[in-house]
Amino acid sequence: MDNQAFVEIQNHISGSDVMLFMKGTPLFPQCGFSARVVQILKHAGVPFASVNVLENQEIREGIKKFSNWPTIPQLYVKGEFIGGCDIVTEMYQSGELQALLAEKGVAQNAA
Repeated sequence: MDNQAFVEIQNHISGSDVMLFMKGTPLFPQCGFSARVVQILKHAGVPFASVNVLENQEIREGIKKFSNWPTIPQLYVKGEFIGGCDIVTEMYQSGELQALLAEKGVAQNAA
């Protein structure tokens, strides 16, 4: 990964409390896993930013190296890598995700 992609990824992550690297956009997800994480975040009432990795091959490959995680989507909360679709889904279902968001001071609206 070149340094510019690394810096760009870091800027995205530090620029938003909740950052989702996904395929597509929140309005038009391009894969089921990305769509599921978007649904979870919306259901939790969490404002989030996203990056469509399909628009930038360097970001798409770079985020996997950055997080040492092989798949997309990838969710970050306050700069911390949380995980992909399966982990986010499990955390949401158990209430762990909501607790983490509250602990980190991320506003959640009642769904």
